[in-house]
Amino acid sequence: MDRLSFNSMASINEERIARHQLSNEIANVSTIGFKKTFDVTLQSHQAVGQGFDSRIQPRMYANDQVQLDPGPLMVTGRDLDVAMNHKTVLGVTGSNGELAFTRRGDLKVNASGVLETGTGHVVRSQDGGPITVPPGFKLSFGSDGNLYAIDPTQQGVPQQQVIAQLMLRDASATPLSKREDGLFKVVGKAAGTDFATGPEPVSLTPQAVEGSSVNPMASMVKLIEQSRSFEHQVRVIKESKSNDESGASMMKAS
Repeated sequence: MDRLSFNSMASINEERIARHQLSNEIANVSTIGFKKTFDVTLQSHQAVGQGFDSRIQPRMYANDQVQLDPGPLMVTGRDLDVAMNHKTVLGVTGSNGELAFTRRGDLKVNASGVLETGTGHVVRSQDGGPITVPPGFKLSFGSDGNLYAIDPTQQGVPQQQVIAQLMLRDASATPLSKREDGLFKVVGKAAGTDFATGPEPVSLTPQAVEGSSVNPMASMVKLIEQSRSFEHQVRVIKESKSNDESGASMMKAS
């Protein structure tokens, strides 16, 4: 009966990774540009050690790779909102000053005139530097990532001028993982490493943002399943203890 308890405790312990992953997804259902990261699978694994050679326990294997499948497109009509198409990612400066990438496209101009994301990360231009916006200019984005500005005080018909090109990369051929601050980095490379854009063309959808790729209904179903699995494993442990006590009582009686 100790094997039942051993396996049930191992299952409860290993499923904590899936519980953490699911909690993170549910917390980011409404986060703009949020991408699911973890894929977890439960596999059988033989325990190693004296007295454990006959034990088979479950082990959780996680794949910490960003899933860049597009989320729902939400049209806002706001000039500084952009949604990245396909598997395009945007280069930004992380909280530690290193290059990182994101799918968050709710951009804004801060008090210093620098373009940044809704979370305050400075957006990088194609040459790697920050993008400074002239004060008082009307801004708009092209689908190719060019940032246009119009001087409203200009005489005659205002002319659009390209003032910057966003740092856009196609990550269809490059695996990405998440940093501690929620931004993306290249798998297997040092933090802050750039990568060559992939074979797919990079493009934006102006005046729109990408919603979270998390399906709320699917996440709630998984949460119920995990709750029931936990209850089942606890029940198995209690029953194995009861069976051991019953067996011990029978041995004493005999």
